[in-house]
Amino acid sequence: MRFLTLYKPAAAESDLPPTRQEMAKMGKLIEDMTKTGTLLSTEGCAPSAKGARVRLSDGKFTVIDGPFTEAKEIIGGFAIIQANSREEAIQLSKNFLNVAGDGESEIRLLCEMSDFAP
Repeated sequence: MRFLTLYKPAAAESDLPPTRQEMAKMGKLIEDMTKTGTLLSTEGCAPSAKGARVRLSDGKFTVIDGPFTEAKEIIGGFAIIQANSREEAIQLSKNFLNVAGDGESEIRLLCEMSDFAP
């Protein structure tokens, strides 16, 4: 099963890059998860000031420019992981948070085309 994990950091956004030590720890985790086949894709997100939200309601589009100020609105990055169960995906997210630091990881099962086949 494939899962999308969305990382929402507890701290406010910063334009400061991670430290070398933080990069090394995250690099090691990414390398290990890639070798085991549990990490399929991952990226960090630029600060929300560089982003926008596009909403469609009643046929009208609304564009909201960043930054997004509520911490719960900030997505710091994502990963697509391969896991045998929801419980395994939860454990992989715990491993990630141990390296990334305070925050939360939302886990969503990704639908496959076969899920919709008759």
